[in-house]
Amino acid sequence: MKHQSVNIDTVLGSFQELWSPRILTHVNDWDVRLAKVEGSFVWHAHPDTDELFIVLDGALDIHLRESGEEHAVHLERNDVFVVPRGVMHCPQSSEGATIMLFEPTGTLSTGDYEGEIPDHVTSTTGLPA
Repeated sequence: MKHQSVNIDTVLGSFQELWSPRILTHVNDWDVRLAKVEGSFVWHAHPDTDELFIVLDGALDIHLRESGEEHAVHLERNDVFVVPRGVMHCPQSSEGATIMLFEPTGTLSTGDYEGEIPDHVTSTTGLPA
């Protein structure tokens, strides 16, 4: 088994694609993913898992649909928010942001979304760093 550190800035510097999460490392059966985001993602839910968002830089709004109502949670640098399992959500960033996500390994970034994936979104279980 090889033990070495991984640098967040190095991984973020290795790609430019938006909404295309890279797997930074693993913790037990969870991925720690990094992504650059700008604009809107797709409305989706993860029926079997919560999703942890950490804003590393910039700002992110997570729009949520719960009990027939829609509201948004605004996150700035170093803010953390957990989207509960099964809750419809759509992350958006008008100015751009870098984020860290914690999700079980194999979780599809677009969750249960069944529509056509927009060109600016990568539907993935995480790309290698």
